[in-house]
Amino acid sequence: MARSPQSNGLSSRSFQQHADPGERYADPGERHADPGERRADPGERRADPGEQLTDPGEQRADPGEQHTDKFGFLGGAQQYSAELTEDVPPEVLRHREAKWLDMLNHWDKWMAKKHKKVKLRCQKGVPPSLRGRAWLYLCGAKVKREQNRGKFQDLDSQPGDPKWVDIIERDLHRQFPFHEMFVARGGHGQQDLFRVLKAYTLLRPEEGYCQAQAPIAAVLLMHMPAEDAFWGLVQICEKYLPGYYSKGLEAIQLDGEILFSLLRKVSPVAHSHLKKHRLEPILYMTEWFMCAFSRTLPWASVLRVWDMFLCEGVKIIFRVGLVLLKCMLGTQEKLKDSQGLYETMQLLKNIQPAYMQEGFLVEEVVGSSVSERDIEREHVFQRRRWEESRGELRCRSPSRKHGARAIISAEPPGRHDLQQNPTILLEAGGGQATQGKGKKKMKKTEKEKDKKEKATTTAQTVLPSAPGDLSPFRRDNARQASNESLSSEEHNSYL
Repeated sequence: MARSPQSNGLSSRSFQQHADPGERYADPGERHADPGERRADPGERRADPGEQLTDPGEQRADPGEQHTDKFGFLGGAQQYSAELTEDVPPEVLRHREAKWLDMLNHWDKWMAKKHKKVKLRCQKGVPPSLRGRAWLYLCGAKVKREQNRGKFQDLDSQPGDPKWVDIIERDLHRQFPFHEMFVARGGHGQQDLFRVLKAYTLLRPEEGYCQAQAPIAAVLLMHMPAEDAFWGLVQICEKYLPGYYSKGLEAIQLDGEILFSLLRKVSPVAHSHLKKHRLEPILYMTEWFMCAFSRTLPWASVLRVWDMFLCEGVKIIFRVGLVLLKCMLGTQEKLKDSQGLYETMQLLKNIQPAYMQEGFLVEEVVGSSVSERDIEREHVFQRRRWEESRGELRCRSPSRKHGARAIISAEPPGRHDLQQNPTILLEAGGGQATQGKGKKKMKKTEKEKDKKEKATTTAQTVLPSAPGDLSPFRRDNARQASNESLSSEEHNSYL
């Protein structure tokens, strides 16, 4: 299929890099904030969110010259910083791991009867060793994968649409170029990222590929094998952020209006300032929302936001956006140096680190009063307003699900969909919690494994390995789910 002639050969589905920070992609009937500003093509996508961290011509990190931090970064803006991260003591982390293991082993019961406790534990942060598995359960990707056995392998074996394949290949090097998984061109991480994105274009050929999907898929690949990351991407695109990556970007524009309306209640000063300078939401919130802040926040904050986002839904993304706008533009004192559209845009592109610090940001987000009901009420109003001024929405995306509980309620899983493989034995309070056909069989299995691997751990207890260790579980799953999947030392996350 021939590529679109516009934008130097790139399809209209691809983001483009613009020098003018005030430039945006516009609707044909949409009014510009600056009358002299060049109008964008209605189908044109904005600059790649990854471009703010790297440029195609920028020198990439050299693995031989730098040390990898605990998140897997060799450098760049999102590398570990003690000032922006809250480290959890090892004993607290192990205690949380035991709780999460029990919760994951009885997921359907916890979601049905103790969802508030699940939400609270997500707000405290998922243990790094279990984050990938927890995300898989929270977003419903585990159930989706079990109900579509072999689907990813089938899509992976197909060549793909040449148009999308070409665009995806050119985007691979832009995704987290300072992370150990993606630092090497043509390396294992980039190969798996290509497989996931190509498979999605084959699953949803009517949507194809949007460049903002790449960082979403990359974040998932840092925590899980390619097949799991694929189903995670499907769930995020179809359940959490439906319509965000469709042609025309109507859903993201609509959510921009919702964000701006909610800001009036959260921070009247910021709302008034943005309205005065006619700084429309699509100018500053597109990258935030479409990439779920994965290109904006320090990495520790990204992980905490995603823990809550996959549990509670898109309201977390709205809350983070509102917190940042309030912190940066919420008082007259803060607006002294932002007396114009350009200055305000620069301010929002350079959020002060203190406002993105993990502890501060999570506390503000958890304390926010913005609810699903507020978002849905505003959605109805803004959609009616849109249709009155612009006509019917062209994108007929399904209604979004507000978090893990809504997803599992809409599509109740069968018991076999949540079965654990391999089984985890948990020692707690002097007793053992087992899953499988029986304790004796599991003990025997574990003893045989210990003899073969000459392990030093006991046969009765298998706990998540400490950061930096590669457990047998991880090695086995990595071979099965992805030919050459990589993961950072931090993320021993699928067991």
